[in-house]
Amino acid sequence: RIRPQLSKEKIEGCHICTSVTPGEPQVLLGKDKAFTYDFVFDLDTWQEQIYTTCVGKLIEGCFEGYNATVLAYGQTGAGKTYTMGTGFDLNISEEEQGIIPRAISHLFSGIEERKRVAQSQGRAAPEFKVSAQFLELYNEEILDLFDSARDPDVRHRKSNIKIHEDASGSIYTTGVTSRLINSQDELIQCLKQGALSRTTASTQMNVQSSRSHAIFTIHLCQMRVCARPDKLLLPTTEYETLTAKFHFVDLAGSERLKRTGATGERAKEGISINCGLLALGNVISALGDQSKKVVHVPYRDSKLTRLLQDSLGGNSQTIMIACVSPSDRDFMETLNTLKYANRARNIKNKVVVNQDKTSQQISALRAEIARLQMELMEYKAGKRVIGEDGSEGYSDLFRENAMLQKENSTLRMRVKAMQEAIDAINSRVTHLMSQEANLMLARAGDGNEAIGTLIQNYIREIEELRTKLLESESMNESLRRSLSRVSTRAPYSMGSSPGSSLAGLCSPAAPVDTEASDVLRRAKQDLERLKKKERRQRRKSGCEEEDGREDEDEDSGSEDSLVDSDSDAEEKAVNFQADLADLTCEIEIKQKLIDELENSQRRLQTLKHQYEEKLILLQNKIRDTQLERDRVLQNLSTMECYTEEKANKIKADYEKRLKEMNRDLQKLQAAQKEHARLLKNQSRYERELRKLQAEVTEMKKAKVALMKQMREEQQRRRLAETKRNREIAQLKKEQRRQEFQIRALESQKRQQEIVLRRKTQEVRRRMDASSAPGQPEPNWGMLLGKHGFPGVAQPVAHVSLLPFGCRKKFPKKGTSQTFSKAARLKWQSLERRIFDIVMQRMTIVNLEADMERLIKKREELTLLQEALRGKRSKLQAENPKGLQELNEEIEVLGANIDYINDSISDCQATIMQIEETKEELDSTDTSVVISSCSLAEARLLLDNFLKASIDKGLQVAQKEAQIRLLEGRLRQTDMTGSSQNHAILDALREKAESHPELQALIHNVQQGGTWGSCQVSLGAGKQQHGHGEAAWPRQVRKGAGWTSPCCARQLLVSSSQVTCPSDPSWLRPPDVGFTPPSSPPTRPRNDRNVFSRLTSNQSQGSALDNVVPSTHPPPCLFFLSHARGVINPVGGTKNARTAPLQCVSMAEGHTKPVLCLDATDELLFTGSKDRSCKMWNLVTGQEIASLKGHPNNVVSIKYCSHTGLVFTVSTSYIKVWDIRDSARCIRTLTSSGQVISGDACAGTSTRTVTSVQGEHQINQIALNPTGTMLYAATGNSVRIWELSRLQPIGKLSGHIGPVMCLTVNQTASNHDLVVTGSKDHYIKVFEIAEGMVGNIGPTHNFEPPHYDGIECLAIQGDILFSGSRDNGIKKWDLEQQELIQQIPNAHKDWVCALAFIPGRPMVLSACRGGMIKVWNVDTFTPVGEIKGHDSPINAICTNSKHIFTASSDCRVKLWNYVPGLTPCLPRRVLAIKGRATSLP
Repeated sequence: RIRPQLSKEKIEGCHICTSVTPGEPQVLLGKDKAFTYDFVFDLDTWQEQIYTTCVGKLIEGCFEGYNATVLAYGQTGAGKTYTMGTGFDLNISEEEQGIIPRAISHLFSGIEERKRVAQSQGRAAPEFKVSAQFLELYNEEILDLFDSARDPDVRHRKSNIKIHEDASGSIYTTGVTSRLINSQDELIQCLKQGALSRTTASTQMNVQSSRSHAIFTIHLCQMRVCARPDKLLLPTTEYETLTAKFHFVDLAGSERLKRTGATGERAKEGISINCGLLALGNVISALGDQSKKVVHVPYRDSKLTRLLQDSLGGNSQTIMIACVSPSDRDFMETLNTLKYANRARNIKNKVVVNQDKTSQQISALRAEIARLQMELMEYKAGKRVIGEDGSEGYSDLFRENAMLQKENSTLRMRVKAMQEAIDAINSRVTHLMSQEANLMLARAGDGNEAIGTLIQNYIREIEELRTKLLESESMNESLRRSLSRVSTRAPYSMGSSPGSSLAGLCSPAAPVDTEASDVLRRAKQDLERLKKKERRQRRKSGCEEEDGREDEDEDSGSEDSLVDSDSDAEEKAVNFQADLADLTCEIEIKQKLIDELENSQRRLQTLKHQYEEKLILLQNKIRDTQLERDRVLQNLSTMECYTEEKANKIKADYEKRLKEMNRDLQKLQAAQKEHARLLKNQSRYERELRKLQAEVTEMKKAKVALMKQMREEQQRRRLAETKRNREIAQLKKEQRRQEFQIRALESQKRQQEIVLRRKTQEVRRRMDASSAPGQPEPNWGMLLGKHGFPGVAQPVAHVSLLPFGCRKKFPKKGTSQTFSKAARLKWQSLERRIFDIVMQRMTIVNLEADMERLIKKREELTLLQEALRGKRSKLQAENPKGLQELNEEIEVLGANIDYINDSISDCQATIMQIEETKEELDSTDTSVVISSCSLAEARLLLDNFLKASIDKGLQVAQKEAQIRLLEGRLRQTDMTGSSQNHAILDALREKAESHPELQALIHNVQQGGTWGSCQVSLGAGKQQHGHGEAAWPRQVRKGAGWTSPCCARQLLVSSSQVTCPSDPSWLRPPDVGFTPPSSPPTRPRNDRNVFSRLTSNQSQGSALDNVVPSTHPPPCLFFLSHARGVINPVGGTKNARTAPLQCVSMAEGHTKPVLCLDATDELLFTGSKDRSCKMWNLVTGQEIASLKGHPNNVVSIKYCSHTGLVFTVSTSYIKVWDIRDSARCIRTLTSSGQVISGDACAGTSTRTVTSVQGEHQINQIALNPTGTMLYAATGNSVRIWELSRLQPIGKLSGHIGPVMCLTVNQTASNHDLVVTGSKDHYIKVFEIAEGMVGNIGPTHNFEPPHYDGIECLAIQGDILFSGSRDNGIKKWDLEQQELIQQIPNAHKDWVCALAFIPGRPMVLSACRGGMIKVWNVDTFTPVGEIKGHDSPINAICTNSKHIFTASSDCRVKLWNYVPGLTPCLPRRVLAIKGRATSLP
C-alpha cells in the first residue's frame, strides 16, 4: 500500500518515486524497476477497498476453522498503524477505520448471520466463544497489554510469558491474559485499552512512532451441527467443534537508525526492532527461496518469529501488507520494504481445518464409511474384482465398457455428422441428375414437364435405394467381421458355415460386369497396400523426428551454433517435407478418383438392372394387352350381339392403349440406348482406372525413395551436430582456461600494485618523518613484531586500505597449509564474492550519502524559494519595482531544484541497477560453496578467514593509532598558531602607539572577538568585501583608475599595519562591516611608487621583523609583503633594439604563478595559483581590488564590458563578480548546470583539490563578441550559459577527451562560431544559431589532428591558429575547413598561448620554456623571438596598446610591438625553424 504524500513532504519539494501499472498488481519504483504482488493499492485507495479485497475472505475462513494472520510491515510513518486501525484517533471517521475494527465488526455480524440461518432452517444454532489477547514485543521481551497489574513505566523487567509448541506443531503462550468477549463493543474497548498501553516515542521520521511490535490475537471457538451427506442418514444429530485464531500484527518501523536520529533509549529500541525484523527476514528468505532448499528455518532466533511460526510456512492463511512512502526522500526504505515483501510472496503455507479430536475422528469415520459404500457398490456392479493372488483391481469388462462407451460417443457424433452430409449430397446429386436427364430429353425433342418430374422422382428413389444399399453392405461387412471374430473365439465349430448362412445378405443386388469388378478390386487392394506402407513410413519418420527432437533437447545446452550448416540442413528437411506432402496429396486425389469411378460403375449397374426390369415389364404388358385384345375380339365374334361398330370401338380403344404403350416403350428403348452408350464408355473408365493405378504405384516408389533420402539426410545432420557440439565444448573449455589465466594475471597485478603502493607510502612517510625531526613517529612494525604478529614488522603506511574481501593473498606457512586445487578455487571464489559484496555496499552507501545530501539541499532551496515567493507577494502590493530581481532569483532556485531532482533520479536509477546486479550475484551464494567443502577444505578456508580477520583487525588498530597521532599533531599545531597570533598581536599593539588607525582597528578586533573583522581592503577607500558603497571611488565604477591623493597613504597604513589571524577564514568577507578609521594626516608624497614604499617600510627593521625567525615566516606576513600589487616600469633590455617586442612594464603582486589574464584598455584582470584574482588599473598602474575565496587555482578569467561582470574559474565553479558598485560575488555557476545565489565557496578556507561528486573540472571559459553567451569547457563538453538569465541552455558535445581550450567568433549571419581543442588531439567547430538549445554536435572536425593535446587557439576572421603539446602550430582555413600550413616544431616545448597583435597581421605564440615568437599571419613565417620569462608562459592577451604575458614567475609583463625591426634570429636559424609544411 502506497500512502499519500504528507503536507510536509510537499512543502519540502519531495517528488513521488512510485507508480502503479494500471490494471496490473505491479508497482514501479524509480524509472523502470517493477515489483509484482497479489494486490497493489495506490495513493487514493480507501480503507474499505483494502479490507474487502484482502482481509474479508480471511474472516470467512475463520468460521470454517482456518487460522489467519495479517502483517503490516514498513518504515516509520508509512501508514502501518493507520492501515491496521490501532491508532484510535478520536476524530477518525467510519470510512477511515482500519483493518482490525472492520474485522471485529465482520466477525460478530457473521456470528449473528450464522445463528439466524440455522434457526430458519430448523437446525440447532451454532455456539460461538470469542476471546482476545494483546501482546507487545519490546526490546525482545513479551509484554501483556491486557495486564492491568503491570506497571507501564517498568518495561525492562523480565517478562514471565513463555512460548510453547504442542504436539501438532502449533504455537501457544502461557502467562498471557485472555479476555472472554461477548460483544463487538467490548472487543473494541479492549483493543483501545491495549493500543493506548503500547510503547510510542517521537523520532525524526514520526512524531508518534511505534517502538515495539504489537500482536492482537482473536480466538474463535465454534460448535455446530455436522454437515452430513444425503447418503449417510444417521438417526442422531452430531456436532463438531472448530477453532481458529486470527493474528493482527503491527510491526515497528523498519528504517535505519540514522534516519530516525535516535540516541540513547530510542537507539536501543531501534536496534531491538531491527534485530527482530532481521530474524523475520531470515525466516522469510529460508522459506521463500526455493533455490537454497534450506532444511532449517531459524524460527528461534527471535521471539517475534517464534510467535509467528504458524503464520510463516505453517497452518495459517497469511496476508502481508507492505506499507511504503511515495516520496523520493524515503527511496531506500521503500526499496528495502518492497524487496522484503517480494521474498515473503514466495512462501507457501499448509492450511488445515482446526477441529477437536472428536470432530476429527467423526469426520474421518464418515469419510471411511462413504468410501467403503462406494467400493461395495463397485463390487456388486462388477466394476471391481479380486485376482487369484488376492489383489484388487478393476475388471476387464469395466475397462472395455469404458472404452466402448467412449468410442460409442465418438461414433455417434460421427454418424450424426455423416448423415447430415449424406442428405445434403443426395439432394445435390438428385438435382444434378434430373437436370442432366431434362437436358437430354430436350435435345431429343421429347421433353415435357411431366416426364421431367417423373425422372426426378425416379432419380430420387434410385439415390435413396443406393443409400440403403450402401448401408446394407456396410452392415453386412460389419456383421461378417463380427461373425469371423466370434468364430475365431469359439473353441468348437458351429453347425453351419456362417458364410453360407449369410449368403443371401452378401450377394449383390444385381450382377455386375466381371471385368470392371476385377479392375476395381485390384485398385482397392493396391490402394490399401499403399496406405498401409504410408502409415508405416509415417510411424518411422515420426520416431526419427522424436529422436531428432530428443537429440536437439540434449544439445540445447550449447550456446553457439553454426548457422551456415544449420540453414542447409533445415532447407533440405523442408524440401523433403514438401515432397512428402505433395505425394500424400496426390495419393488422396487418386483415391478420390477411384472412389468416383467405383460409384459411377455402381450407379450404371443399378440403372441397367432397373431399365431391364422395366423393359421386360412393359414387353409383358404389351403382350398381355395384345392377347387380351385378340381374346376380346374372338369373344365378340362369338357373341350374339356382335356388331361391326362395337368391334371397331373396342379395337380402337385397344389400339389407342397399344400406341401409348408403344410410345412408352420407345422412350424406354431410347433410355436403353443411352444406357448402352454409357456402358460403352466403361472401357474408357477402366483404362483411366489402370492409369491411375500405375500412377499410384509410381508415387509409392517415389515416396519410399524420398523417405529413405530423408532418413539419410537426418543421419548426416545428426552426425554434423554431434561434431559441432564437440567443437563447441572444446572451445568453451579453452575459453575457461584463458579466463582462469586472465584472473590469475589480474591477481598477480593487484599484488604488485599493493606492494608498489606500500613502498610508495613508506617512502613518503620517511620523507615526512625526515622533514619533521621534532615529531618522532613510533615504529609500529617493530612494536607489533615483538608481540608475535607474523609478517607485520612494517610501518603504518604499509597497511593496505583495501576493504575486507579484496583479492589479497595471505602468507602461507609450511607445507601443511598448502591449498589443494579445489580448495584454492573455492577460496578464490569466496574472495571474489566477498569483494563484490563489499564494493556493492560501498557504492550503495556513497549513493545514499549523495542522495541525502541532494535531498537536504533541495529542502533548503525549497524553503528559500517559498520565502522569496512570500517576499514577492508582499512587494507586489508595496513596491512593484523590485520584482524583477526577485523573479530572477526564484527562477534560478527553480532551475537548481529541477537539476537536483534529476540528480536524485539518476542516483535512484543507479541504486536500482546495482540491486539488480546484486540479485544476479545472489544466485551464486557463498553457502553453496561452503556446503560443498570437505572437512579438510573447510579447515583450510576457516584458517584463511581467521588470518584475514586478524589482518583486518590489525589494520584497524594501526589506523586508529595513526588517527590519534595525527589528532595530537593537529592540536599541537593549533596551539603553536595561537601563540604566534598572540605574538603578532602584541607586536601590533606596540606599533599601534604611533598609528591611531591601527589602534582603532585592534580595538574593533577585541570588541568583536573575531579575527575576521579586522580585514581591510588592499585597495583604497573601500573595503574589498563590500562594506559600504560610498568608499568606492567613482572612477572604479566607470572602470578608470583612482586620482585621490590619499589613496597611497591609506594603502600604506592598511598594508603595513594590518594583522593576520591564523584562521584562514579571515580572507572571507565578514557578515557585518565596520567603520574604517579616519585618514592619517597629510604627508608629502614620496617619489617612489607604493610598492617601493611598502618594501622600504618592511626593510626598516620594524617590530614585525623580530616576531618569527626568518627561516619560517608566518603566512600572514608573507601575504602582507605582497598584499597589494603595482605595475612598475621596466628599463631597456639587452635585445631591445633587435627584438620585435619590448617590455615596458611589469605587474607584481601575486604570490604564486599567474595562470590567466584578460584586459581592456583601462583594466587588467589576472588569475593565479594563490586562489585570487586581481583587478589592475592600467592608467594609474595600481591594483584596484583582489577577488578572493576561490577553492583552488584560478585557471581562467573573463571580463564582459557590456555588463560589467567578471567571470573567474576555479575547479568546477564559475564565480560571477559585479565590479560596478562593489567587488562582490553575485552568482556561482557549477559545471553541472546549477546556479547558486551568492558565493558558494565562501566557506572554503583551505585549498580544495577534488571536485564535488557529479561535477567536472572547468578548464577555460569564453564570451561571445556580443556578450550574451558564456561558453565553459567542462570535462568532455562545453556548457552554454545565457548571461541575461544566467541559466544553462545547452551543451556542445563530441570530444572523447577533456576540452582544454576554446575560442569564439561571429559569422556573417551573426551566429556564434565556437572552436574547441581537446586532449583527444582534435579541433572541432560548432555553429550556434539563435534559439538553439540542448545537446549540439559539431559542424566540422578538423583533420589531420595534432600529435598531442591542444593547449591554445587563436581566431581572426577566417584564419585559425592552434598550438599543441607536440610543440607544433597549425594554420587552418575556417571557410574552406582545411589545413593551410603547419610547423611541427615551432617551439622547443609545449605551445601554451596564442594571440593576435591588434591592427597588424601578426600572431604571437608562447611556450612552456618562456619564449615568445612573432609570426606573419599571411605567410606563416617567423618575424622574431624573445625570451619573455625565465618560467613557463601560461597566457597571452592584448588590448589596443599593449601585449600582456602571464608567467609562472608570479609576474605579468606588458609589451609593445616595435614594427620594422630586424628579426633577432639569424637567417640560418630562421630557415630551419621557420620551415612550414604546405598542404594541398
